[in-house]
Amino acid sequence: MAESADRDANRALRARFDEVYGQYQRLRSGLDELQTRLAELRVTERSDDGQVTVVVGARGELITVEVSPAVYHDRDARALSRKITETVLRASAAASAATRELVSGYLPPGSSSVEFLRTHDFGALLGRADAVASRGE
Repeated sequence: MAESADRDANRALRARFDEVYGQYQRLRSGLDELQTRLAELRVTERSDDGQVTVVVGARGELITVEVSPAVYHDRDARALSRKITETVLRASAAASAATRELVSGYLPPGSSSVEFLRTHDFGALLGRADAVASRGE
């Protein structure tokens, strides 16, 4: 009887291992593609009046700023500065959302990594690891 229970437990463990290993293989095979797609991700935003165009990368890093010659007619440096800043901030927020969407397609649903990308809360990112460590898994 105990031998049968051991075999059942071993089968269940093996099935769980196969499931987790399959998830790992899918994740690993997609990482190269994900890295390439993140490196190529570009988000373009324009100011409301179209005078400023910015391009940012996946991390919101500024790649280019283009200013229309029309801004020089106003000669208001502070207004131009605000316009550039607001446009860059919108582009960075859009890049963050695009990155989160892209990454979530490669990670298991409910992943703490995806939650971190959404909230930027290190506690959420480390919470699962802390829980696992405290249980001794």
